[in-house]
Amino acid sequence: MKLWLVLIMASAALVTASPAPADEAAPADGTDEAAVPDGWQVSSDINLTLTQNAYTDNWDGDETGSLSWAFNSNTLAENQLTDVVNNRNTLKLSFGQTHKQDEDSKKWDRPSKNTDLIDFGSVFRFAYGWPVDPFASGRVESRFLDTSDPEKTHTLNPTTFTESVGIARVFIKEEKRDWTTRLGGAVRQHLNRNALPEGETTREDIFTNDAGVEFISTFRTPLADGAITLTSDLTVYQAFYCSESDALEGSPNADDWKSIDINWENTFSAGITKHIVVNLYVQVLYDKEIDPDVRLKETLSLGFTFKLL
Repeated sequence: MKLWLVLIMASAALVTASPAPADEAAPADGTDEAAVPDGWQVSSDINLTLTQNAYTDNWDGDETGSLSWAFNSNTLAENQLTDVVNNRNTLKLSFGQTHKQDEDSKKWDRPSKNTDLIDFGSVFRFAYGWPVDPFASGRVESRFLDTSDPEKTHTLNPTTFTESVGIARVFIKEEKRDWTTRLGGAVRQHLNRNALPEGETTREDIFTNDAGVEFISTFRTPLADGAITLTSDLTVYQAFYCSESDALEGSPNADDWKSIDINWENTFSAGITKHIVVNLYVQVLYDKEIDPDVRLKETLSLGFTFKLL
């Protein structure tokens, strides 16, 4: 049985479970109505890491100098707009570079990227007191610098737009712990600006799109008596339509777009002081169109955090 079918069946079983009797049931979104804060609740985690070493031309040894830096931020803004409408916005930004010295000349080479991400999402959830809440969401993913083309560097490219509608269920909604899942239909558009297709001599904007089913789970909880906070975001996408399916027919990777896409992001944040934290970020990716194997990214950083009221 395909993984996407298992996820759909499991999610359906959870969201359609019979609610508690009226005199015992909590509100549909799992919150205490009197405890819902007014206005925008904004929080932001920011960290900057820097590692540097250098050697003179007459250094005895084969070591080379390097300079590596990375900036990461994770911002959340949520507001209960009305008694029914909740809006939750997330913005993830990451960018960093590594500079290295040439082993022989000791001259510094051009920097290479070590991280690059722009990810903004907005979700509107409508709580009518049902076992599940309708939702509508939009998401934009891109990069600050696209260096995949050896002849030309592009800014804010490539870009993926995702629009989805469906049902959501809030299982936990507390001050320091929450868990929300969403299941719905999604449409994605992929834009690669001023690209040079393989074997071509003329640049063009390449625009493709696909549609399918998307499952998202967002979970946050304290660990180790509150010393560590775990934030886990799981996105599973199964495409049923691809605009490039006819063009790919007959090629070895003609059916790769039909494979499930998985993006699982986990962040462990440990507070050293009130404003200084250590973050461990682990991302697991699977997209057969890019690579048939699972990809893994890990980042350990020391930075500062603050909460905007």
